Amino acid sequence: MLGLVVVAAVLLAATCFGLVRARRLGRLRDAEPGSSRLTADQLRADALGERATLVQFSSAFCRPCVATRHLLDDVAGKVPGVRHVEVDAESHLELVRTLGIASTPTTLLLDRRGVVRRRAVGVPRRDQVLSAIADLEP
Repeated sequence: MLGLVVVAAVLLAATCFGLVRARRLGRLRDAEPGSSRLTADQLRADALGERATLVQFSSAFCRPCVATRHLLDDVAGKVPGVRHVEVDAESHLELVRTLGIASTPTTLLLDRRGVVRRRAVGVPRRDQVLSAIADLEP
């Protein structure tokens, strides 16, 4: 009987964890107060966007990274002043550690000054990305 109770408790805990994780994946959340400021040099990019920059941290064998790349490229192509920069997490370990990137894909929304405003782990939703860009000061 005790074994059955332990199994039920473990299943309940695992289910709760999975539901919370699934709910958080892909959500653009506000960045922490006093967030980092990134430069084009740190990202090894030509320049940041005039309005916003979508920074995607990816890895070589990450399938969701491909979907994220297509989504962010499409948004950057359609919204004036927005750039998409993809960063290989394995090649930028110091930056990954500094920003607390724990998994790929991770997307950061930078304002025109390079300040991290929003962050998403997993494939972000298009409507949230567009809404977050619209919320930035012009």
